[in-house]
Amino acid sequence: MINKTKIVDAPDALTTQISAWLTLLFACACGLTAANIYYAQPIIGPISTELNLSEATAGLIVTLTQIGYGLGLLLVVPLGDMFENRRLAVSILGIGAIGLLISAISNSAVLFLAASFLVGLGSVTVQILVPFAASLSPEATRGRVVGNVMSGLLLGIMLARPVSSLITSFSTWRTVFYLSFFVMLGLALLLRIVLPKREMKVNIPYAQMLASMARLVRNTPALRRRALYHACMFGAFSLFWTTIPLVLAGPDFGMNQQGIALFALLGAAGAIAAPLAGRVADRGWIRPATAVALIMEIIAFAITHVVPLGSKISLTILVLSGILLDFAVSTNLVLGQRVIFVLSPEYRSRLNGLYMTTFFCGGAIGSALGTWVYAYYGWIGASTIGIAFGVIALVYFLTERNHQQ
Repeated sequence: MINKTKIVDAPDALTTQISAWLTLLFACACGLTAANIYYAQPIIGPISTELNLSEATAGLIVTLTQIGYGLGLLLVVPLGDMFENRRLAVSILGIGAIGLLISAISNSAVLFLAASFLVGLGSVTVQILVPFAASLSPEATRGRVVGNVMSGLLLGIMLARPVSSLITSFSTWRTVFYLSFFVMLGLALLLRIVLPKREMKVNIPYAQMLASMARLVRNTPALRRRALYHACMFGAFSLFWTTIPLVLAGPDFGMNQQGIALFALLGAAGAIAAPLAGRVADRGWIRPATAVALIMEIIAFAITHVVPLGSKISLTILVLSGILLDFAVSTNLVLGQRVIFVLSPEYRSRLNGLYMTTFFCGGAIGSALGTWVYAYYGWIGASTIGIAFGVIALVYFLTERNHQQ
């Protein structure tokens, strides 16, 4: 039974405070690891050319990475409620490092695709580290700590594409994977030395623990709400960053790879929202902050229709739109995690796994819809879908009772 779970998690009971440098380590570790999911996306062209992948199958590089990450969220992250967290994080990180090394040396499309799956699976380390960091902080400042850690994770996600594009433009795509492999090795060693132990003692089998996740979804309305809010938000985020490179490279702007990378770097400024959102959450302003984030997402897409594409003004508006969207998504993500991380320490990894899996599915839907709609209806169609994501989340939010979060 779930109630037989015993957790040695002193900071949840005491008021110890996680140090600033350890918070920084968590943030850097999450950012560097999460970036592995996105490195391949902007360099699929040179990878598929060298490995003789057709245009029809080149998308499998991203798809298999996402499948590995999605399965990891559902099947690996809940292990954080069963096993010592430091050892678990380092072990899963090692799997990702092996995938990166195989990616770098691979001369076979099949081998590279298998390695992509391992990279995605190993990247779920970040979702072991985030609740780990939350467990080391008292409830009064937990939102701030989670916000600071998430700012690193979000920067990793937002900077991965421009970084891999720039490295490839000056070297080769293999250099991206070699560099990340060595970074992951060093990171695994550092985490093994520095992180404290967080012992978990669970008296239930793995299969029963997975079955308990269905009950958590059914019996935890706050989890369902926050997960669905962010599924819509992340769907919009994925739609924007999947289609906007196509817009920038198209006839309206005619940008090259370096120009698109610079655009993505400017958009990453929205990650500053994460630590701010954590402080807002600690003050108890989760509900109004959620409303602001959802409205900001709608505005981010709506303002791109103010002037036709192709002018300097429209490019400036697209940059502002990217920053505003990233700000809104970062804010809502941290607010959601702040809510679920105070629900129950013994279920924290399972709750986080369910939260992440749900909105990751939203992101996958957003990416697929974005490219398909853009192919037939251009940016007007794609941005309209982006607005629809925000409207759906806002309408659902308006049904929330005042005592709910």
